[in-house]
Amino acid sequence: MALKVLIVEDDSNIAQLLQLYLEKEGFETQVADDGSKGLNLFHEGNPDLVLLDIMLPGLDGWTVCKKIRETSKVPIIMMTAKGETVDKVNGLEMGADDYIVKPFEMKEVLARIHAVLRRYGSKETAEKKLTFDKLVINMDSYELLVDGKRVDTPPKEMELLFHLASSPNRVFTRNQLLDEVWGFDYFGDSRTVDVHIKRLREKLEGVSPKWGLKTVWGVGYKFELET
Repeated sequence: MALKVLIVEDDSNIAQLLQLYLEKEGFETQVADDGSKGLNLFHEGNPDLVLLDIMLPGLDGWTVCKKIRETSKVPIIMMTAKGETVDKVNGLEMGADDYIVKPFEMKEVLARIHAVLRRYGSKETAEKKLTFDKLVINMDSYELLVDGKRVDTPPKEMELLFHLASSPNRVFTRNQLLDEVWGFDYFGDSRTVDVHIKRLREKLEGVSPKWGLKTVWGVGYKFELET
């Protein structure tokens, strides 16, 4: 059964080019030329991946991404003519899985689509629930239980915590976390990791003496587990 890709792009030439190449690769496609239509098609069509332009009429790509993330963890690749660091950080913050700057080569787009789908598939088959003292990280339901209570946690915070806790006491650099959690081929400002760690600490600080999110100064972060 063909995988479905939703293309949300207001430039008809780019949208048609993407549609042509993707269908040639065996994907089913749907196209929306503004953010609101994109959201409607997303809810109607249940795509396997979304290619999402940032500069859209009506709802912009960041807003669309945020609304999708409220109900779904479907892979999202953001597209934009802008290449500034702030756009990449915004894409990361909103929960995107990858980022492509226009103009792009179609071979690059296809390679990124396949890479994101591979990562997504491997996440689907891996162990999805971790349990520690007064802490349960359940990625099947994207639920975080802290001292028996469900704590509302955005998808990327969940994925970051799960990734760190899956390898207790291992130190990850910020760039490793950007690459392994967000999947971006990303160089530059890594403050988004610090922001997510800060928010997680606010939820987890002081819950148990047996584990904690620790900063390793000059290196990165780890989920420290008492041994």
